[in-house]
Amino acid sequence: MEKLKKVAIQGIVGSFHEDAAQRYFNDEKIEIIECRTFRKVCQMVDSDDVDIAVMAIENAIAGSLLENYGLMRDFHLKIIGEIYLHIQMNLLVLPGVKKSDIKEIHSHPIALKQCAEYIDGTFGEISLDDSFDTAGSAKNIAKNKLMEVACIGNERSAQIYGLEVLEKGIETNKRNYTRFLILSKHSLISEESNKASICFEVGHFYGSLARVLNIFAENEINLTKIQSVPIIGKPDEYSFHVDIEWENNNNYEHAIHKVLKNVTSLTILGEYVRGERKIYDV
Repeated sequence: MEKLKKVAIQGIVGSFHEDAAQRYFNDEKIEIIECRTFRKVCQMVDSDDVDIAVMAIENAIAGSLLENYGLMRDFHLKIIGEIYLHIQMNLLVLPGVKKSDIKEIHSHPIALKQCAEYIDGTFGEISLDDSFDTAGSAKNIAKNKLMEVACIGNERSAQIYGLEVLEKGIETNKRNYTRFLILSKHSLISEESNKASICFEVGHFYGSLARVLNIFAENEINLTKIQSVPIIGKPDEYSFHVDIEWENNNNYEHAIHKVLKNVTSLTILGEYVRGERKIYDV
């Protein structure tokens, strides 16, 4: 019998993380390992309790998850892939519950933030309760028969936990997506790689960052993201997380060698095949 690949996610079955994992591995059978926190996800990979982790790194509305950049570095995890998941938020309740019955809304804080405009316009000053996971909120409502509570989540959660979708597509931005990283303890060597995530620090003087960025431009390397992250214990100093894409691998290698001479430290977090991001006109 073929051994299933163990994949750690933050949250439980039915969550967006699980949806991303299932879509990324597609026809490959996997075993989902549920974790309460992102730190636990990384610990599971580091201790070899799982093969792979799927972890959100940014959302089109809520922005970057800065904590997760730190976790990748703390546990020395490697990015071996990515997937962009179109996020549709729905208002979920027990069958028969009406909007007028709802006194509380539960969900992950990022999900609540993504639907703030709908919540304010529909319910006003309703009580909001942060949960560690969207699917966990759905499971809690079903388990405890909470007739005055709604949650925000995906349709998969409604199907799994027997809830009713009271209203679909309540996210503020209909082109809402979340980028998930596929993480491993070891790098993936592939000639098909055309994207990399790197982290570097530069000297504390004028022009130091611009010099590095110009190297990428000179070598026709496209920067798709740059994120500054404060360095703990070093006031006013930052590490820069940069995502870059290329068409010519020689250009990439040349740029990296030149960047090495212009930074105080450089870590290649992963080289991988860039994920496809569909634009939804809705």
